[in-house]
Amino acid sequence: MADDNGSRSRRDVLKAAGAAGSVGIAGLAGCTGGSGGGGSGDGGGGEDYPSLGNFPVEGDTATFGFTVPQTGSYQSEGQSELQAYELAVDHLNNGGGWVGNEFSNLSGDGVLGKQIDYVIGDTATDPDTARNAASRMINRDDVIMFTGGSSTSVAIALEGLAQQEKVLYQCCLTHGNGTTGEDCRRYGFREMFNAYMTAQALVPPATEAYGDDLRFFQLYADYSWGQSVQSSMKQFFEEAGWTEVGNVATPLGTSDFSSYLSQVQSANVDVLFLDEYGLDGANSLKQAVSQGLKDQIEIIVPLYNQLVANNAKQAIPGVLGTTAWDPGIDDPSADSFAQAFQDEYGSPPAGVAQLAYAQVLQYAAAAERAGTFYPPEIIRQFEGYEYDNIGLGQEVMRKCDHQAQRAIPVVQGRPVDEQSEGDLVELVNLVPSDQVGYECNSGPAAKCELGEYGDE
Repeated sequence: MADDNGSRSRRDVLKAAGAAGSVGIAGLAGCTGGSGGGGSGDGGGGEDYPSLGNFPVEGDTATFGFTVPQTGSYQSEGQSELQAYELAVDHLNNGGGWVGNEFSNLSGDGVLGKQIDYVIGDTATDPDTARNAASRMINRDDVIMFTGGSSTSVAIALEGLAQQEKVLYQCCLTHGNGTTGEDCRRYGFREMFNAYMTAQALVPPATEAYGDDLRFFQLYADYSWGQSVQSSMKQFFEEAGWTEVGNVATPLGTSDFSSYLSQVQSANVDVLFLDEYGLDGANSLKQAVSQGLKDQIEIIVPLYNQLVANNAKQAIPGVLGTTAWDPGIDDPSADSFAQAFQDEYGSPPAGVAQLAYAQVLQYAAAAERAGTFYPPEIIRQFEGYEYDNIGLGQEVMRKCDHQAQRAIPVVQGRPVDEQSEGDLVELVNLVPSDQVGYECNSGPAAKCELGEYGDE
């Protein structure tokens, strides 16, 4: 791993060369490649591709950037992401896990003949902080790609930076609609499902369990993610016959939800949606139970994570929600990832860990298919790519909005006496992608304008 320090980068040299004329840039690109894919070899680029972003990659190492929340409300998610990212890099360089197996074009000796190194930046679940951290990675550390995030606001900021700098960004945990909707970018890709899809996945089990024509209230995190969850739940549950009778925005990092929950108690509702995440999700759920709400009404947590479950064990029994991935998915490949993570870290992986691990390997596999690290070629490898997402069935990364059409695990909190470490929720249903999808001219995709590849 590279340290978070440094001096004038190769990127600065390339920019300076650009000021002297395009002939200088082309000449520099042409003489830096090795032998191999893309016409110039080993991913370094050169003769067939011009300099773009941090391409060509010089030397024997390519650097990835990992932007994770190491502080703030989502720092537990960031720890799980980082563990998975580091495991993925180890497998790319040394073999193991899905490398050479589920990803047959990865051989365990790096990517395009180069060993993979990485740098880390703290997003603090804040868009400006995240953008600054990623800018350092791009301009000082010469990362050829970056990935991460546990917040839609952060992901949107990083997508914009990726487009500006022409360095690919693989979204990790971002669930808001805007990421692949009105804020989509050509240089960003998302495998995680969005709130629009979550609402579609939750309607059938919720209406079957609780009934039709119900009244509901929503508490939602007051930023882009929570807002899109609130609007999506309202849209699809009202189409199913329910009625939203109220909603209240809560600031990110709220520790005391009692005043918000009091409004729910006085609203005469049947169901409460807690559109909160991470530590906020755990606190709001525990406080809802302590105020007696769970004895009076049903509670739904649209997006579960390990932090919510671990910190609200007594409160989660019977509570419905969705999750990025669940170890209970019965699939040999899913089992192999869970075992590799367990062997490395001594604990089962959280859902976000599978998502993070997959983003690194998906990028590496796309680079190998392209035969180059040249960003537009890797983008084209992703667009329309159909693949088997380990344990989740067939997926497609759509060209129109860079949103994966994928299955969604619906889960429910286990009874306390059935809980064990890493096994706090049970899989209720794995909703196939064709039941939660939408066309490119509808839903969030209708607002998506990706922008340019950069080689037009």
